[in-house]
Amino acid sequence: MSEMHSILCHMNIVLEDGSTAESTRSSGKPARFNVGDESLSPAFEAEIINLKEGDKHSFTLQAADTFGESNPDAVHHMDKSRFPADMQLEPGVIVSFAGPGGSEIPGMVRDVVGDSVTIDLNHPLAGQVLTFELEVVQVL
Repeated sequence: MSEMHSILCHMNIVLEDGSTAESTRSSGKPARFNVGDESLSPAFEAEIINLKEGDKHSFTLQAADTFGESNPDAVHHMDKSRFPADMQLEPGVIVSFAGPGGSEIPGMVRDVVGDSVTIDLNHPLAGQVLTFELEVVQVL
């Protein structure tokens, strides 16, 4: 078992249709991955464990090895009256809910029918096959 270390890298997350879901380059802040502390899935960790500064590496993982499968229990139907009257509720809008310990849980509006709003608390990338394009900035 190798010692714990962190990898700073620029990362693009690419969907199966080829579009970019997320890119650290747009924010200019590289992502930090901790290797060896079990914060990453074994499949993800295996892809990055031996990367060195300056390496470029691309790999594709199934949903179970990234943000998990989409969980039907995380989809909730809520009454429109629970949202601020001036809030624009339409599919694709991200709404924040108070989570445990003051954390925020983002939910995505999936559907609005009459007074019922369908909110999906799954990670927006859950249930998707994702390709990660990494460029290592630094190994800490």
